[in-house]
Amino acid sequence: MTPPTTRLRFAEPADAAVLAAFLGRHLRWDRTAAVRLRAEGGVLAVFARPARFEVVAVLPLPLAATGTPAEPLDLTVSAGELLEGIEGLDNPDGSDGTGVPDEPPGSSGADAGPPAGVRLPAPVTGPPWTGLLPPREGWQRVAEPPAESVRAAAGAVIGEFRDRTERLGPDERTRAALEALAEEIWSRPLPDTPLPLRAVHAAHALGFLAAPGTPAAENPVVLTAGSWVRLRTPRGSVAVRRSGAPSLPFVAPASAGRGHHGH
Repeated sequence: MTPPTTRLRFAEPADAAVLAAFLGRHLRWDRTAAVRLRAEGGVLAVFARPARFEVVAVLPLPLAATGTPAEPLDLTVSAGELLEGIEGLDNPDGSDGTGVPDEPPGSSGADAGPPAGVRLPAPVTGPPWTGLLPPREGWQRVAEPPAESVRAAAGAVIGEFRDRTERLGPDERTRAALEALAEEIWSRPLPDTPLPLRAVHAAHALGFLAAPGTPAAENPVVLTAGSWVRLRTPRGSVAVRRSGAPSLPFVAPASAGRGHHGH
């Protein structure tokens, strides 16, 4: 079965590389990764679950007026096939020729030139997480930590894990021990927020945090809605579901602004 809309066109040509980088990261972690796509109101929202982090990442991409589907779009597809369908890139995998995408989300990069868009592959049966997405509405802002402090927290998480791993003996460095160590560190909250550090680390790994020395368009925002906590940045969002409560209903995006998207 093929989707009713077979091609979407981006409002910004550089977003072809943004999507390629986002998908490329996921495929390095999981070659069989799937993503869920929702398009409505001039925005394509790409949902993914980065392997190991247990979060839902959301990349919003404004669509061109001529590239917006006439009807709301909702389907789950193979991340690899979606990457192959991106148009407007110098290299078909969005890379510099090495297979590694070289444009992080939010990068301007070189003008890929029109037309920039993506051909949609056939839908697939998605993994369980695709049926439990963060809500579109009902978010309450609870904190606005400085971009520098969020970036520093991500660096501290990575540094602590590396240092404590290196202190383990060869016989102690089992997968179970490393997973327990990661869980201990990730479960801590970002200071003065309810956001677990796993979401901060995931945002860093996905390129959602501005690089050191790069002025941030705005500070990240921490929001809550029901059982969910979310870190929203100008480049995308990372949401994590707290245990014990059901998800709120999802409503597709209705705004084209990346920095103020619903996800």
